Amino acid sequence: MMKNDLITFGTYSWLVLDIKKDRILIITEDIIALRWYHSDFTDTTWADCALRKYLNTEFYNTFSQDEKARIIAVENHNPDNAWFKTKGGKNTTDNIFLLSLEEACEYFGDSKENLNIKSKQKWLIADENDQNRRAKYENEFHWWRLRSPGYYGKTSASINAKGNVYVRGNGVYGRPKDGGGLRPALWLKLS
Repeated sequence: MMKNDLITFGTYSWLVLDIKKDRILIITEDIIALRWYHSDFTDTTWADCALRKYLNTEFYNTFSQDEKARIIAVENHNPDNAWFKTKGGKNTTDNIFLLSLEEACEYFGDSKENLNIKSKQKWLIADENDQNRRAKYENEFHWWRLRSPGYYGKTSASINAKGNVYVRGNGVYGRPKDGGGLRPALWLKLS
């Protein structure tokens, strides 16, 4: 198995993002649903948002007992937004999660330097790795959510349909007209 391989787990196709000796980090190949980050347009962080609760209960429970036994609960760090200093909130323990800004910039080509230095980039990172970050929902490229905060507490960072890292982010509820793409990620034990 290698990075960027596709595997099947549960009922989805997953992209391998990272490989450790006994585990792999995977994310759904495509956007599997459109969902809001939270249930109200209010300040929230990953630790308290409705989407985290959904992923770690309803979505997690779609897996069989054998599949659940292979999913590794991990402690996720939730840094502040690097450009806007919006609070990322407390660390969380998650079975299933969304990628952070830092992880999206690391695993889909190396865009970490662009995240570390805002310079002339006002709202987003557009670079040579855009193509790697694009994802489809129902055969059309669509934007997808990250767990990191956007430019204030009522937004979460995202990847837009062009594959740009939208550091400014989208509203947690209500706007734009759809909730945003859902690409769950998880650490999976190698059998």
